Amino acid sequence: MASVLVDTGFLVALLSRDDQHHTWALAQVRSHPHPWHVCDAVLSEAFHLLESRGGGARLIELIERGVVHANFHFDSESAFILPLLQRYSDVPMSFADGCLVRMTETMPEPMLLTTDGDFRVYRRLGRKVIPCRLP
Repeated sequence: MASVLVDTGFLVALLSRDDQHHTWALAQVRSHPHPWHVCDAVLSEAFHLLESRGGGARLIELIERGVVHANFHFDSESAFILPLLQRYSDVPMSFADGCLVRMTETMPEPMLLTTDGDFRVYRRLGRKVIPCRLP
């Protein structure tokens, strides 16, 4: 079974009915079972963006129900993430994106749900395409 990772854009789309990708995100829920894996940086971005849309409470509910699971430790992965941030500085790669790319390198059969087309540019394990679903 695939390890499903989600990024900030997916969470915002899912929890904001007025988001242009909301319908797409809902369809992904049916196709990709949880738990969905994130890093703390994704949660921070999502809470910030959802604050003005009233979606923070719904994100808390997803975390409490175990739908969204954050179990990634930057300290132990920094030697892999920092070079990614340098390599993709021209894109630019956000800290959260760097953590997600590294997560795809460490999880079995990763599948990233994202609204961010930059994940088509980023590579995992050197030159491998990141398995992802985009709207």
